Amino acid sequence: MATYITDECINCGACEPECPNDAISEGDSKYIIDPARCSECVGFADTEKCQSVCPVECCLPDPNNSETEEALLARAKQLHPDKNLPDLATLPANLSRFRKG
Repeated sequence: MATYITDECINCGACEPECPNDAISEGDSKYIIDPARCSECVGFADTEKCQSVCPVECCLPDPNNSETEEALLARAKQLHPDKNLPDLATLPANLSRFRKG
């Protein structure tokens, strides 16, 4: 599921530079995440980077946009053809929240 930003957003902008996919942009009253670009940081980190820097914890998994780890990794690979992201079978735990113990 793509991550989304709730109405609790204080519009601080801390999340935008953290996104490896450039999926976050400034909206009218809060930042927004483009679900077509969000990979929940699969392939890059074991947690959503936007959430890890959000001072009000308003970057949350979108329950209306559930996606598999495989689909999210495929999106990351499509958005970053220049990066050598691992395949799903060899994806280490530090590159996906789905593999946390």
